[in-house]
Amino acid sequence: MKSRTDPTSGSTASGTGGDLRFVVPKGVRRERADKVLAAQFLEHSRAALQRAFEAGLVKRRGVVITQKQLVGSGDEIAFDLPAVKPAELRAVEIPLAILYEDEHLLAVNKAAGMVVHPGAGTGEDTLVHALLAHCRGQLSGVGGVERPGIVHRLDRGTSGVILVAKNDAAHRALAAAFAARTVVKEYLALVAGVPRTAAGRIDKAIARHPTQRHRMTVVARGGRAARTDWSVVERWTPHASLLRCRIFTGRTHQVRVHLASLGHPLLGDTVYSFRAAQVPGEILRVMLHAEHLVIAHPISGVELDLHAPLPEDWRTVCARLGQNRGD
Repeated sequence: MKSRTDPTSGSTASGTGGDLRFVVPKGVRRERADKVLAAQFLEHSRAALQRAFEAGLVKRRGVVITQKQLVGSGDEIAFDLPAVKPAELRAVEIPLAILYEDEHLLAVNKAAGMVVHPGAGTGEDTLVHALLAHCRGQLSGVGGVERPGIVHRLDRGTSGVILVAKNDAAHRALAAAFAARTVVKEYLALVAGVPRTAAGRIDKAIARHPTQRHRMTVVARGGRAARTDWSVVERWTPHASLLRCRIFTGRTHQVRVHLASLGHPLLGDTVYSFRAAQVPGEILRVMLHAEHLVIAHPISGVELDLHAPLPEDWRTVCARLGQNRGD
């Protein structure tokens, strides 16, 4: 049996991954059992510990205790975590473009057209279905269920980098990084027309459209604050431009809505005012690609600098635009 001592508290915890034992150190005032365990076992989420209490797996001197009961110095607490429930979804072998992977997380270059989460009207071809197959035997139960922990999303038509946690500790740390806005997120966007300036900032709040509920819109009052910084990478006058966009917030359809508000909708984005006549040739999807993401590794803290190569359909559209430029 392994044991460890917290040098800041003098407490000792031991266990073999199942039966975990913890002796509350001297000098610690009486406190709720769930708070004491959460402070000691940082690798387990509060939700996981709560499930242990609910399952009757936390004991003091052999007697089951609740999360609200008080414990104090010298109390030995033994607990186990409930078994991870198998996912109800079926694992499906679908090829994935892996950009990075270790025992804690992976980064995928999601293909355009792939839905991230299963839902009404989706089949067994979502990213979650593919991850259940790819990570089989590696998932430790995010949220108590054997499933990948996806902390951010990309629209169905958007390609590019998406992060997935394999365990609770990684999931919590990644979610905290996104909430604190410490993540660098950059998109490449093919837009209709050519902006008058080489770069700019869009600082406009976004809200649900009042009558068309599938759309978002910029608003003068209310809504949620949203910021997008953009710069021109290439121009194909007069038809289109390639922009690099860094988002500092993660609102629904943010890049699409913000660029459309400038009069430069994304190619293929008919929801936000793109018209096929604006560019030569056929555009088969919304031309948005999550190209670059920088984040601290959720466990080691080492910086991960991730780039997703451009998909083939982008190269095809850019080549066609180059052949039809007017400048």
